[in-house]
Order: sequence, then C-alpha cells, then structure tokens
Amino acid sequence: MDLRDIKGIGDKLASRIINHFGSQNEFLRAASNYEVYRLASMEGVSQRRAVEIINAVLGNPTESFLKTERAVQIYEEIIQCIIQYANTEYAKNRVLLLSPGKNQDTIQENLNRVMEAKEKVAHLPKDDLRALFKNVNFSRTSKPKYDTSRAILVESRDDYTSLMDRGLNQRAQILNIQEVASLDEFELVVYVYRDGVLELDDAPNLAMVNYDAEDLEIIPETVLSYYHENQTLLENILKIREILGYPSVLRDVLKIMDSIETSQIDETLFNSAVNQAKDKADKKLEEAIKKVDLSGQEVLDILNKGMSPKIQEIFDEILKDAVKEIKDDTGVSFDPFIQKYPLEIDEQELERVKRQEIGKKEVKAFEERVNVAAQLQLLKSDVEAEIQEVLEFDYQFTLGCFAYYYDLHPPMISDGFRFKEGLHLNLALEDPSRMQRINYSLESPDNVVLLTGANSGGKTTLLETLAQISIMSQIGLPVCAREARVKLVDELYFFSKKRSLDAGAFESFLSTFMPIVVREEDKLILLDELEAITELEAAVKIISSFISFIQDSKSFAIIVTHMAREILKNTDVRVDGIEAQGLDDEYNLIVDRTPRMNYFARSTPELILRMVYQRSDGKLKEIYGKMLERF
Repeated sequence: MDLRDIKGIGDKLASRIINHFGSQNEFLRAASNYEVYRLASMEGVSQRRAVEIINAVLGNPTESFLKTERAVQIYEEIIQCIIQYANTEYAKNRVLLLSPGKNQDTIQENLNRVMEAKEKVAHLPKDDLRALFKNVNFSRTSKPKYDTSRAILVESRDDYTSLMDRGLNQRAQILNIQEVASLDEFELVVYVYRDGVLELDDAPNLAMVNYDAEDLEIIPETVLSYYHENQTLLENILKIREILGYPSVLRDVLKIMDSIETSQIDETLFNSAVNQAKDKADKKLEEAIKKVDLSGQEVLDILNKGMSPKIQEIFDEILKDAVKEIKDDTGVSFDPFIQKYPLEIDEQELERVKRQEIGKKEVKAFEERVNVAAQLQLLKSDVEAEIQEVLEFDYQFTLGCFAYYYDLHPPMISDGFRFKEGLHLNLALEDPSRMQRINYSLESPDNVVLLTGANSGGKTTLLETLAQISIMSQIGLPVCAREARVKLVDELYFFSKKRSLDAGAFESFLSTFMPIVVREEDKLILLDELEAITELEAAVKIISSFISFIQDSKSFAIIVTHMAREILKNTDVRVDGIEAQGLDDEYNLIVDRTPRMNYFARSTPELILRMVYQRSDGKLKEIYGKMLERF
C-alpha cells in the first residue's frame, strides 16, 4: 500500500508520516499493530484523523457507515464508554479502531468473543488485574548503554570494521591489538580472536572469545539489557498469567535473571583487611621483640648483616598469621607488607592484587552472563508471545468489563429493529430504580414512523438509543437492551435538531439530505425535529416527499416532529407518541417514555405552563394564571 492512495493523504502529509515513523513500512507495521497513539502524537494529526487513517489501512468501513456528524459523535461516545475500562495503550488502540461492518459472520464472531469475556470478567478479581495492568505495556528496547570499563580487543582492521558493522561499538570500545599499550585501564577486556596471536596468560581481566561467536558471547548485555529493562513488566505479566491460569516461561526467566551475580568487588574490604592485620601484627611484634634476649655476637650480626635469625623467625611467624587473617577476610592469599617495625604496606602490591581480583571476578561474571544470556535468548520469542497474549487479554478484558458493568445483551440479526427494555448508555450506570427502560419497534411494513410527544419526554434519547444499538450491533458488541433484533444496514444517518439555517446553509443541508433517497444502500435514518431548520410549510413538504421515497425502499426512518397533523395531510405514515401524563409533587413532568404505537401524542404546553405557574409568585404568577384560564 502507498500512503498516498489513502483518502485525504497528499504528498505533504505522507512525507510527514514517513519522517515521523522512519519509513513507510514502519508506519504500515505500526498500523497493523493498532498503534493509533503513535500517529496521533504527530503535530497536526488529531485522534479522529489518526483513527480514520489507520482504519483505511486496515480496511475498516467506519467512514462509509457513519454518514453524518451526529452519527460519528454517537459512535465516538460509545468508544469513550468502552475505553474507560482499557488499561494498556494496546487495548485503547484496539478500542479506537472498533469498526461497524455488515459481514454477519464477523459480527457474530466478535459478539461471541465479547460475551465470553463478559462471563469471564464476572469471575475475575477485576481490581487486582487493573492494579497489575498499570505496569503493563509493550516491552521496551532502549538505546544500548556504553560501558567505559570494558573493551573489545581484535587482531586486525577487518575484524575491527566487522564488529563496528555489528554495532558492538555502541556497547564498548573496540581496540586493535597493534594499538594497545596496556589493558590495565579496563576492568574487563574481551579478546575476540581468530589466530590467537596475542599471549596474555598473565592478564587476569582478559576473556577470550572466538571470532565466530554470536554477539551475546561478546557482549551478553545485547540480550540481558532487554530483560533488565523490562523486569517489572515481566513480573506483572507473570502475576496476571497466574491469575488467569495461563502457562508461562516467565517464572524460569525471572529465576535465571536472579542467578546473575554482581561482578563488583568492594575494594575497601582489601584495605580494611590489610590495615587490621597490620595493627595486630605490629602489636605482636612489639611484644615479641621485647622478650628477645640477644647475645653480643647477635647484636654485631644485626649491625653487620641486618635481620638476626631470632628476629626473622618472629617476623615470619607473625606475618604468616597476618596473611592468613587477610585471606580469611578477602578470600585471597597475599603478603602486602614490607618487613620493618612498624610494618609498612606495599601499596603497589596491594593495588596489583586488587586489580588481579577485580579482573578475575569480572571474567567469571562475564562467563556467567554469557551463559545466562544464551538461556534467555532461547526464551525471548516465548516471552514476547506471552506479553502479546496478555495485551490481547486486556483488550478482551476491556470489552468484557464494558459488557459486564453496562449489563449488555447480545442482539439478533433481523429484518427490522425491535428492542425490549432498552436503555441509553448514558443512563446505564445510574440507579436502576430511577431509570425507565423502554420498548420500541421499527419494522416493515411501517419502515417509516413519525415520533410525536412531549418536550423533554425522551424522543431524542430514543433516537440515540436506537443509533447506539445499531452501531454496537454492527461492531459485534452486545447492546443495552434485554432483547434486541437489529437489521444490518449499509449506512446510518442522524440529523440532529438545529437552529434555523440561512439560505446558504439550508442549500448545503439539502445537498446532503435529499441524495439519501436516491442511494440504493440499506439505511437507518434518524431525523430530530427537521422543522427547526426552516419554515414550517417548507419543512412539511420536504418531510412528506422524503417519507414517500423511503417507504418504497428497504431503508428505515424515524422522524421526530411536532408537525404530524400537517404531514399526515400529505402522506400516510405510522405515528407513535410519547405523552406526558401530568406533574409530580415537585411539578416535574410524569412521562411514560416508552412510545405508544399508532398513537398521536399531544404536546404538553398546558402542563409546562402549569409547572411554571406553580413555581412562580407575585405578579408573574397572576399572569400565568390568566393564561391557564384559556386552556
């Protein structure tokens, strides 16, 4: 696919997208992985636009189904109801790309998955899972860290270039054997040899690796850094999988990671051990020498030859104990003392020993890390698969929570629209005792209906509820009704009430509205008080003509209007009504919000006037009272 083939993407936007993602292929890969937020993070690309573009890449038909701005808004409101349950970016992206379609098999397959998720959610520790999901997302691979304490040694310029091409220079300095003066400045040197021309048997910090070795055998961090960076993620993935009863390799992975020992040596341990041994030895020497009885000849020997045998024996015995104490404390046997009284510490020898031990420890730790990296490399594909499976679960968990908390039920595909105990999504989480569920049907031969009734009686809410049921059904979601039968249509139109339009705006409206009748696609058309946009007489003629065209098609329409009497003079159509029954103690309208079929509902100006009268006082109340006398 070429980006420029997507509707609305020209050369300029295509170039910006390619620059943002690095390449067209990377963008297409991201789109296939539902990464809406990566595209929406581009300056000048809204979330809606990002969804449209990725839907186009995926072949989702949302744009061709939702034909008016209000229809799009209702769809987006549904998406926002769902997305509140999404925990990960992956789940949010998947929800944003939910798309209504018409393939019955796909719809049923999606619906079955959501109902299974709803059933599963009911028995899961939802709060525990949400807490764990806070630290779950795609695994991360950051820029390699450069280790200044490590070097890679090679035998030729060609080997140097080859390791550079493999990117190992991003991890450590690469040295050519001819350019090396000393290896002491590095804690670890990895000698990548071909012929083994360099003999460095006495270099304690040298590890030898054959040139044909994998990257992880030279720099094990090429593998280990992935696991260290994602350790918290892997721990949470494991906990989630244990809750879900999924098998996992992550327990073994984390155990292997815990087996990695640190290579660091506490240099102060050597200093402390040597100083403590010196202090003890000095005290022993002082006491022992005081007890020495020397003859005149032995004194002359000390003056002429130095240390007498008796004194040397004392030094040998005490230094032997001091060396043993140092070994007990450090694990290393060495003599860092110059024979004097008091003893002097040979700082060069002490530093040599420390460098030697650090080198040995580094080499041993390096070999252990290579071994661990080799084990973890074999498990990486399984680890990534487990992460992806949990991310996919969060998407299903999101849909399951939506269906569970909103108490949604699966619709059935039918030739018309009928639902029982339906409820608008905005009301579904409210106190059930205060909400009235409604029943309604829109079926042939009455495929066009006029809906009349009281202001604030729920006519617009009924239209929106039906639109929600239609959209959710065609996405493959259960709906907010105890029972529902839904016709799959090609297009959904929702024209909301607007203020009067000027001539130009009215012409624009007609150019959008009237072509509906000549389109052969099956449609659901919802019109909310069309008369509000133009003169009443014109609105009657437009609606009457529209009804005549739609009645002879396979489409369905509900028209909310206060002009039913006038329209019935021009065409024969079913009229349903929502009628106010009175006022309650607080002077609020009492309305049965389920429409009565084939019933012409009266509007409620008298009731509204009476409500305003009761809430007023003084001169204003007197005026409202005189008005009521005329009813």
